[in-house]
Amino acid sequence: MIAGSVAINLFAVAMPLFVLNVYDRVVPNHATETLWVLAVGIFVVLCFDLALRLMRNAFVDLAASRADVKLSSSIMARVLGMRMEARPASTGSFTATLQSFDTVRAFIGSATVVGLVDLPFVLMFVAIIALIAPPLAIPVLAGIGFVLLYALAAQSKLHELSETTWRVGAQRNSTLVESVSQLEAVKVLRAESHIQSIWEKASAFLSRTAAQLRLVSSSVSSVALWAQHSVAVCVILIGVYQIIDGNLTQGALIAAYLLSSRAMAPVSQAAALLAQYHQSATALESLNAVMEQPVERPEGKNFVNRPVVHGQLNFDKVAMRYPGEERDALRDITMTIAPGEHVAVLGRVGCGKSTLNKMMLGLYQPKSGAVKLDDIDIRQIDPLQLRRHFGYVPQDLSLFFGSLRENIVAGGGSDGVGDEALLRAIKLAGLNGLVDAHPHGVDLNVGERGECLSGGQRQAVAIARAVVHDPRVLLLDEPSSAMDHASEEALKHKLKDYAQGKTMLLMTHRRSLLSLVERVVVVEAGKVLADGPRDRVMEALRKGQLGRAS
Repeated sequence: MIAGSVAINLFAVAMPLFVLNVYDRVVPNHATETLWVLAVGIFVVLCFDLALRLMRNAFVDLAASRADVKLSSSIMARVLGMRMEARPASTGSFTATLQSFDTVRAFIGSATVVGLVDLPFVLMFVAIIALIAPPLAIPVLAGIGFVLLYALAAQSKLHELSETTWRVGAQRNSTLVESVSQLEAVKVLRAESHIQSIWEKASAFLSRTAAQLRLVSSSVSSVALWAQHSVAVCVILIGVYQIIDGNLTQGALIAAYLLSSRAMAPVSQAAALLAQYHQSATALESLNAVMEQPVERPEGKNFVNRPVVHGQLNFDKVAMRYPGEERDALRDITMTIAPGEHVAVLGRVGCGKSTLNKMMLGLYQPKSGAVKLDDIDIRQIDPLQLRRHFGYVPQDLSLFFGSLRENIVAGGGSDGVGDEALLRAIKLAGLNGLVDAHPHGVDLNVGERGECLSGGQRQAVAIARAVVHDPRVLLLDEPSSAMDHASEEALKHKLKDYAQGKTMLLMTHRRSLLSLVERVVVVEAGKVLADGPRDRVMEALRKGQLGRAS
């Protein structure tokens, strides 16, 4: 591309030289043969110039598209691999940050960027003008200096307005995402007017700030254009006096005029590029912040390969605190769960039951202590391989837009989930009635976030998702909270048979599910309050013999 730009700028000298020779040599001497030779020559040069410009633009577009694919893939990989501790508080603001990559991509693929390659050739054009007539170079140099000084003076304002625009836009996008994703709650709470007010205030402020940004940006472009025309006028004024004094020919003046316009064009393009640069720089800073976040699988780290596990779980003096919190979610948790053992964890709301699951899945790192699987610290195991050994039913269910099949085997395409395993998981979860009665079967659409299913059906999908890969360890967090009594009883019988030989950790408030376990752990305020056989611990709870954790 650089070689092409050099050739294009050298070809740019051809037209002024053609005009100079026509006016100074061809016209006075009526040399029509020379005119045709010059015309053919300049036509050939113009054809080469066109071909090189088209090739340069094609290369720029190709490079931009390749960069787009590579960078967007890297960003998405970084986002998906981000540690949960580094997850931003606002999803809407975070998505706005990721969408700002479009600004960077537009800047990279902008044809104006090519003008920067032409910038060094400004000195060549000025030197040629000086060779024709040194006084004619003075207004060109003055115009270049004026445009650059004005552009530099506008930089701080452009940077400030770009940052403000990006920040307010991210906040507005956060409002949009939250209100749309929770539209039902907004309507129930009658919060439409409040959300509308927030949106209108953000939009009004963003409109004013964007208008200021456009004003400053357009002023840079307008001043650069004004300077370009003013320089051309000054060149003609000085050139006329040079012709009167006999120091310049008419053809040389026209050539100098053309060269002055050619010299000012890259400077004007560079000045106009400043506004777009600041917007892209602001977006790039936010993207760099995303790329610097810690990931679960850092480059260069070697993980222990554990394709098969027995299912022993150990918590060794584990303490954990969520980002931004002032108190620990878990405090000095120590317990061991043997392979094949079925354990229930009981406790009040917010006591840390769900956090135990997240720790075992490696979603969060302990502040101190270690979580082990088969006596190996889970931080040594590849997170993808680690989670392959767990079947997890979360308390907060998350379904994706798509078919029932896609939601059940989500993430398992590489494991080759067959129809037999899929149907077995559907039957265990109690979804076979829904699948058999629906004309599309397992390909029925569940809607966005599973809105086409009832609460109990969504929970059944989560159970089917947890068992479809036949994991060694089951982590069940309130697996029947959305089910009726009959569905819960059916699930209990199926789970009791399925969980034979598997390690199972059950988080629940329902005593009806305790028949699935032999051992109960009571957690209070992030600490283990009691741990023992089911009947003995439940008897102690009934008699009030367990105190509160300090």
